[in-house]
Amino acid sequence: MRIVSYNIRKAVGLDGRRDPERVQKVILDSGADILVLQEADLRLGPRPAALPKTILEAETPYRVADVSTTDVSLGWHGNAVLVHRELDIVGTARLPLPGLEPRGAVRVDVEGPFGPVTVIGAHLGLLRKWRRLQLHALREHLEKAERHRAVIAGDFNEWSLNSGFEPLGPDFDVVVPGRSFHASYPVASLDRFVHGKGLKLTQTGVIREGAARRASDHLPVWARIAPA
Repeated sequence: MRIVSYNIRKAVGLDGRRDPERVQKVILDSGADILVLQEADLRLGPRPAALPKTILEAETPYRVADVSTTDVSLGWHGNAVLVHRELDIVGTARLPLPGLEPRGAVRVDVEGPFGPVTVIGAHLGLLRKWRRLQLHALREHLEKAERHRAVIAGDFNEWSLNSGFEPLGPDFDVVVPGRSFHASYPVASLDRFVHGKGLKLTQTGVIREGAARRASDHLPVWARIAPA
């Protein structure tokens, strides 16, 4: 099962233009079974979607997981999850996170080709103090048994390759697919995957081709998930 995590920056590309069709092209070309998006909604007012939900569901093979609290948003706190129609969504939840600014993660339970998988989409804070608290909260949101087959995907805003993820404890492994920020000159691995011991990531990488090079300030990262 292929999962992609992508901070779409509200569909604003490196040229400063908001272009939802360009982001949708990246989504279609990704080959993902599950896409975890960050900054999928605008920040002001009712937080309208940066990518129109009706067009996404009409023109792509994905369904938008029901995590929004409004009719106009794609996700919650900017986090959205798209699931290929061949997979079943068996549950969703919104996970509040602590922080100076409002933060939250979303949970989508999917029946995959090798059984149930819990996918959490997150966009953590800019300060490590709050990121640590947010990681601890994500760990606590999952029961011990659930952690075994869970994957957390998103923009972790962590520049270090060696520290910052200690609050997750021994139940999770952190995987760095590669440098994904800034898209014009990637120097930081802000976009990552965290997975439980019941799963393994057999391949990972960064999408650097096509529209992904200019559709956002982040490049999409991907991984292939299999049972451990």
